[in-house]
Amino acid sequence: MSVVASEASGSQPEVRVTGGALRGAREEGVAVFRGIPFAEPPVGPLRFAAPRPVRGWDGVRPAVSYGPPPPQGGHFGMDALARDAAGEDWLTVNVWSPEPGPGAGLPVMVWIQGGAYSIGMSGLPEYDGGRLARDGGVVVVTFNYRVGPEGFGQIEGAPANRGLLDQVAALEWVRDNIGAFGGDPGRVTVFGQSAGAGSVAALLAMPRAAGLFGRAVAQSVQGTFFSPELAADIAAACAAELGLRPTSADLAGVDPARLSAAGDAVGAKMDRWTDRWGPVAHRAIPFSPVVDGETLPVTPWQALAEGAGRDIELLVGHTRDETRLLTALDGLLGQVTPEQAQTALRVFGPGQDAALRYREAHPAAGPDELYELVGSDWLFRMPSLHLAQAQTAAGGRAHVYELIWSAPGMGGALGACHGLDVPLVFGNLERGQPAVLIGESPFPEAEELSARMRGAWTAFAAHGDPGWPAYDAGQRLVQLFGTRPTLAAYPEEASRLIWQDHAFPALPLLGS
Repeated sequence: MSVVASEASGSQPEVRVTGGALRGAREEGVAVFRGIPFAEPPVGPLRFAAPRPVRGWDGVRPAVSYGPPPPQGGHFGMDALARDAAGEDWLTVNVWSPEPGPGAGLPVMVWIQGGAYSIGMSGLPEYDGGRLARDGGVVVVTFNYRVGPEGFGQIEGAPANRGLLDQVAALEWVRDNIGAFGGDPGRVTVFGQSAGAGSVAALLAMPRAAGLFGRAVAQSVQGTFFSPELAADIAAACAAELGLRPTSADLAGVDPARLSAAGDAVGAKMDRWTDRWGPVAHRAIPFSPVVDGETLPVTPWQALAEGAGRDIELLVGHTRDETRLLTALDGLLGQVTPEQAQTALRVFGPGQDAALRYREAHPAAGPDELYELVGSDWLFRMPSLHLAQAQTAAGGRAHVYELIWSAPGMGGALGACHGLDVPLVFGNLERGQPAVLIGESPFPEAEELSARMRGAWTAFAAHGDPGWPAYDAGQRLVQLFGTRPTLAAYPEEASRLIWQDHAFPALPLLGS
């Protein structure tokens, strides 16, 4: 089916995609289309199935409202947002374009939101792509994918990694349709944060995603990837909350909200299973991509080391104080005991001597600093750095950054914490929950930093060069985003050395 764009409805732009005609809106000079189905609703007979191509529609479909989010876990009130949204069209995309119409050939940036693989929806205000599209001259795409048990539960009789398969389906939709919105399907960049960055890493390792994007941006890569045995054991615990087995036959009739709540219930008491589930039980992470040998053949680090991403240009980095936000949410900010710090060093550190090596590298560090250092390194910082190192070791190119700007919001207590990069990259400094990190009224320093980061991201999407040299094993140069941009050797040298021999394997089931 041909793809064309028009302004037949005056200020309401229209496009034709493979499913049919769409009518969007124009907001501050950008054409916006929301809630476009890219796959059939994964409900009824399609529950727990791989995404299926969407059926077409007759007439002109309004595309002015976000589609309903997939079922959500309860963190940050996401479960209530999902319940309040009517409909089962969970799998939809949204597009912002400064120049809709075939032939514009603009770079395309496809966002994958985070949320620990348990929550996440594209309709949140922090993910509005209007400013990024308008200022950067790019087409921005966001989309929903299944999370929690629906997307990542290891359910017998269902394909693994359904959330990742949703992401591949969204990228296939972009390939087939983005030309109608002024985008170039040959210049697609995927970018994501936290679990979204973990998803970007997974896509780099997935044969099904090959050829769907040429550049990738991974912001704070979540380093948790499960073995099938670990994922199946956690899924069995979730099903047991409902008195059921973890099979598609048993769970197909369960209300999705109840299944999400069962996942939350297991997450809330994961410390009961620390002897079986290991570090993810200490950090309460019940869902992650599964290295199943098929959809995801090996971990991203192994795949890149073997050359899987050699032809993909990579931009990857993290924030300085990654887990300080998580420490605050746990009520432990400034309250970490020596015993808690020692447990964190033992559980999350690499090797038997990790605690000793951290203490030797940071002799003046107290319990709070040690707790956050090892937690940040295990969950986000070292997975991100190792992704770049694997890429460069295999002959590919990677640009590395670290966000070191201490945000003034919430009294400045959270520093350069996890999630701070999201409002800065999108330029949404006053909208959405992450905006509280910036402060009540953004000031010139935040605007300037946001402009620099948006400029780097969009330049990378357009040309593959964010404005600083690629990382190499000799100089290890990275861009530090602070009050002033600085090019320097990777600053977390002590952590790099402690973790240099760690391979980030799929997390195993520890015992029976």
